[in-house]
Amino acid sequence: MMAGLGGRKDKGSSSSLSGSRRIWVAVFIGISMGCIFAFFFPHGFFPSYSASQTTHPLSKSNLRTGSSSCESPEKINKLKSDIMGLSDKNVKLEKQVTELTQKLRLADLGKDHAQEQFMVLGKPYKAGPFGTVKSLRTNPTVLPDESANPRLAKILAKVAVRKELIVVLANTNVKPMLEIQVTSIKKSDIPNYLVVALDDAIVEFCESNDVYVYKRDPDEDVDVIAKGGSNHAVSGLKFRILREFLQLGYSVLLSDVDIVYLQNPFLHIYRDSDVESMTDGHNNMTAYGYNDVFDEPAMGWARYAHTMRIWVYNSGLFYIRPTIPSIELLDRVANRLAKEPKSWDQAVFNEELFFPSYPGYSGLHISKRTMDFYLFMNSKVLFKTVRKDKNLKKLRPVTVHVNYHPDKLYRMQAVVNYYVDGKQDALDIFPDGSEWVRNPKGS
Repeated sequence: MMAGLGGRKDKGSSSSLSGSRRIWVAVFIGISMGCIFAFFFPHGFFPSYSASQTTHPLSKSNLRTGSSSCESPEKINKLKSDIMGLSDKNVKLEKQVTELTQKLRLADLGKDHAQEQFMVLGKPYKAGPFGTVKSLRTNPTVLPDESANPRLAKILAKVAVRKELIVVLANTNVKPMLEIQVTSIKKSDIPNYLVVALDDAIVEFCESNDVYVYKRDPDEDVDVIAKGGSNHAVSGLKFRILREFLQLGYSVLLSDVDIVYLQNPFLHIYRDSDVESMTDGHNNMTAYGYNDVFDEPAMGWARYAHTMRIWVYNSGLFYIRPTIPSIELLDRVANRLAKEPKSWDQAVFNEELFFPSYPGYSGLHISKRTMDFYLFMNSKVLFKTVRKDKNLKKLRPVTVHVNYHPDKLYRMQAVVNYYVDGKQDALDIFPDGSEWVRNPKGS
């Protein structure tokens, strides 16, 4: 043991010079590395981060932030510019995500509707006791997309009440009727009313009468019809124009100009369906539907065939909610009117609403409600029935639509005279039918 220790001591003595050199080299290396680390890590290996920083792992971005004080102003400005650029890209990406989401929802309409209902409405439920089960009629509204029309979005934010408003399309040809309607709107204290002006003269009229107005951006296909089109042609435009309102998340009571307002219609809307429309029907059967028996004697025992009948919805006054089925309805009608220029918009409107699916055709899955025909009254009901009944004459309708008679302007004025001014004989001079009365006052 002692011999071993002595041998080691002798070996250490012989290499004392080389050992001292190694010590000096190690000291030099240590000092050098200390300087290097002091330069690159001025705050030490474990710097004290703020509360927000301690939640993130150490990364290159942290190191760059820590040493930013040593960088030049040019680099700092470049970093700021890069951050701004990334922020702008993020905004654009968010808009793209919104657009793609909308397209995806529209594309999924043709797929499994049961699965879509499950995804939208949540988990499925067991059926309740007999007589208690009610199906869903109220579809969810779409996600508003202001990028569809930012200018219109700003206008609607001012006009709408509870995301609802009346919208009417008008050009110079119907200005006299528009004047009567605007007067009735003001007397009924209806604030959420907007005119879509199809020419500059209507813009001037609205601005001079403190009426909210919106004029679309130039569109060659629309402008040709808007400026010189017939009443039916102009009426067909509403299905294209109305789409943007629904995309922005607003419910719209679409109105023709030949309608007099006597009450606020939004107090009489149910809002439980995609579409609520006035009817061309004139009694309970024609307005709400009935069983019509068709007789074919040649069939013998099977001569009687039962059919279901209902008079059409009037496309001149309907309330439409911003849902996927509603937007699909507008797209279908507008597309058909573009391909079938001789088609009547009201006929196409009803066909798309009511025709069921059959081989080669997929019907529209949309919920609908017929408005009370005594409240949202057509002119056949008024002039053929109501004015002749002492009890019905006491009723005050919400609106009167002069849709059955061509002498619209005179009858609109007579409606105002009777219901607003109290002239009890104002309606008496007119015939039941559509004979043209050019000057009722002088006849």
